Amino acid sequence: MQKKIILFIVALLFAIGSYFFEQRTTQTQTSNTEADYVLEFPSSKYPETAEHIRSAISKGQSAVCTIDRKGADENREQSLKGVPTKPRYDRDEWPMAMCKEGGKGADIAYISPSDNRGAGSWVANQVDDYPDGTRVKIVIK
Repeated sequence: MQKKIILFIVALLFAIGSYFFEQRTTQTQTSNTEADYVLEFPSSKYPETAEHIRSAISKGQSAVCTIDRKGADENREQSLKGVPTKPRYDRDEWPMAMCKEGGKGADIAYISPSDNRGAGSWVANQVDDYPDGTRVKIVIK
């Protein structure tokens, strides 16, 4: 009985470790001077946000986000200024408000709240350990 419990605990720890490894494998450190890390954004999980990012970058917006959490509120205010709300939609910003590159002139798209908020939460979780000033290149996967 004790062996079964130990095997169960080992299997559980392995499963938990595998989950966290999978979550972090979407990021790679890079020696590229453009960014410190590359983050592969999962288009299959958040297709509307992925399409907005693709579109905004193709129009000339930056694919690199320099993390600036302290500037997020001001950036959000500037990027959404004059963009009306729409029932049943969120206003998605690219570059994101938490990026130094965000703010006035950001590309705005109306997308579903579940896609937008899920994507925002996913990105925040991926970069949680990075200090302000870290440059992260977003690549659509």
